[in-house]
Amino acid sequence: MVKAIQVRETGGPEMLVLADVELPPPGAGEARVRHAAIGVNFIDCYFRSGLYPSPTGLPFIPGSEGAGVVEAVGPGVTLVKPGDRVAYVASPGSYAAERNVPADRLIILPEAISFETGAAMMLKGMTVQYLLNRTFKVGPGTTILFHAAAGGVGLIAGAWAKALGATIIGTAGGPDKCALAKSRGYDHVIDYRSEDFVARVKDLTGGAGVDVVYDSIGKDTFPASLDCLKPLGMWVTFGNASGPVPPFSTQILSQKGSLFATRPTLFTYIAKRADLEATAGDLVARVADGTVPIEISARYPLEKAADAHRDLEGRKTTGAVVLIP
Repeated sequence: MVKAIQVRETGGPEMLVLADVELPPPGAGEARVRHAAIGVNFIDCYFRSGLYPSPTGLPFIPGSEGAGVVEAVGPGVTLVKPGDRVAYVASPGSYAAERNVPADRLIILPEAISFETGAAMMLKGMTVQYLLNRTFKVGPGTTILFHAAAGGVGLIAGAWAKALGATIIGTAGGPDKCALAKSRGYDHVIDYRSEDFVARVKDLTGGAGVDVVYDSIGKDTFPASLDCLKPLGMWVTFGNASGPVPPFSTQILSQKGSLFATRPTLFTYIAKRADLEATAGDLVARVADGTVPIEISARYPLEKAADAHRDLEGRKTTGAVVLIP
């Protein structure tokens, strides 16, 4: 038996219940990982609330990110061995002291990177990697707008986009969050609580707009995000922090400048092992050399997972949040 957080019924943070669960030996292609730290992400809230259906039904253990030590491996596993330090993003199940993970989802965590950093960086960091390098290729001459600039993904994006030579505009709520984002690479940060971010983006770009908007907010920033784009610009909606984007006619894209729109997900971009290794390898290299710092703003014991969700949904956190078993 291992300690884990279960969701037996979807709903609010109070639905996160500490339980003892059976953990079978790792099966073919699996490795058992003893967690040293577990990442907390907005997607966990989506599964808990029922916005995203659990792939395994109810009850389920939430969480898709963790770091720790391989305890055992199942038949056919050659990518890792007992004693290896590893980190991963996988299907839900990480809010537990130990779990079995498909071995082909694990990456070796260098000694230079702590378990807490490993648990905090995988989903957010690989998300930034594909957003800036594959969904829309960012480089010198690119101007971007990144919503939630002081969040876990946003802070990583600021440092990474700056290293790629982009001009970066961010939005954040309140002067403290704006100052934090500004210190992590953003050229301009707009306080959406007191400023009209569309008008400010137009002002900052001389009326031209930006090449790409990265939007993890959803309902509250639509359709205003489209109004920040230059003709032929791209709107990348990759999260629903304020709720899902309502259904809309694609005619709006032509009316606002023949815009492109995409709704990507990390799991598509790393479905192949080669893509996972390339994406994670780029992230690990940039974290290890200090180009991309990983900010951990809060640590909670595993049994306080509900408090972590409340603070995350209440926008009381900056940077990454981790659970400690």
